[in-house]
Amino acid sequence: MQGYIIDIKPVKDDDLIVTIITENELLTTYRFYGARHSNINIGYKIDFELENTRANIPRLKDVIQLGFPWILDNEKMYCWQRYIKLFYPHLKELEELDSFYFYSLENLVHIMSKQNVLRAICESYISLLEFEGRLHSDFECLLCETKIYEDVSLVRGFLPLHTECTRGKIFKLNKISELFEKKKTINLTDEEVEYLWNIILLGL
Repeated sequence: MQGYIIDIKPVKDDDLIVTIITENELLTTYRFYGARHSNINIGYKIDFELENTRANIPRLKDVIQLGFPWILDNEKMYCWQRYIKLFYPHLKELEELDSFYFYSLENLVHIMSKQNVLRAICESYISLLEFEGRLHSDFECLLCETKIYEDVSLVRGFLPLHTECTRGKIFKLNKISELFEKKKTINLTDEEVEYLWNIILLGL
């Protein structure tokens, strides 16, 4: 079985509770501490086996880390870990998962090999919003519930607002419309992409 680690919680004697996104499940597992165990961390892709125990959660065993081409790139790994960690609060109430989440992460790992990390994450996040039916490409203001025709501001979840309804950064509507439609950040500046990244960090 393979999956991505999205959360690690230490428990007694250096044991760990490890939450993993697999193709169709969100797994909560127990990892016993041991010197011969391979290192694990948030964001790692692992191959593993599960062993049922008397406890409520299965034991994580035979873990093998599956590397990324960019795993030693500190900037990419730092951003990747911050992003993937957001999936835990977003999905933690679920057990069965649509395969979209696993394959979205698989695709992002591949794209990050050849693209700027923040741009890749922003584009992947747009796909997530679209999949969950939360991409507001109608551009109706969250606060006053009327149509946005010119400049636009965005808040958590990339919800659009009139610039006069908030104090957020001002974007040209055509830029954000293109981002939502084509899922490409090509016409956004690095500063604009970084601002979008900071919105993502507020929560998926």
